Amino acid sequence: MSESQETPAGGRADGEGFMPGDPAPRRMIEKILRVDHAGEFGAVRIYQGQRAVLGRSASCGDALRRMEEEERRHLQTFETLVSQRRVRPTLLQPLWHVMGFALGAGTALMGEKAAMACTVAVEEVIEGHYAGQLEQLGEDETDLKQTVAEFREDELHHRDVGLAGGAEQTPAYPVLSAAIRSGTRLAIWLSERI
Repeated sequence: MSESQETPAGGRADGEGFMPGDPAPRRMIEKILRVDHAGEFGAVRIYQGQRAVLGRSASCGDALRRMEEEERRHLQTFETLVSQRRVRPTLLQPLWHVMGFALGAGTALMGEKAAMACTVAVEEVIEGHYAGQLEQLGEDETDLKQTVAEFREDELHHRDVGLAGGAEQTPAYPVLSAAIRSGTRLAIWLSERI
């Protein structure tokens, strides 16, 4: 078997060589598209919640608007991919609609730095999640891999914007950040499966 035919798990893109219990290539792609679509949807809702509370007058208003626009572009890309590949979106989307907005609005009510702390916590988890997907995707998925790599860079930039916006100066930053990271990891786990 040539190296280009191998997947990171040691199997082939066509499924040959997979161990029992390994997800089939099609199932892995469905899982990736489902969770990424859900994540970008949630990110848009977080920024919408933050902007609803902080408005345009906040010093971070322009940054929030730009980050929301980038997340909206990510969401549109995954909406197209989910449709083209006939992948069922997560059944939890109505929950993420409410929870994303609530997280954004709730942190914004705590102040601009807390809103930035939310951005940093979420983007750190998402960046790591995308990095893991890049390791999973084989040579047969170069377009998807390129998309994930590009979006990962955007998420890293968002994290940096949050840090520059004083995220770490938020009162009880370690506690708030840990709670948001845990919630984000749970949302990822659930969205991959439901």
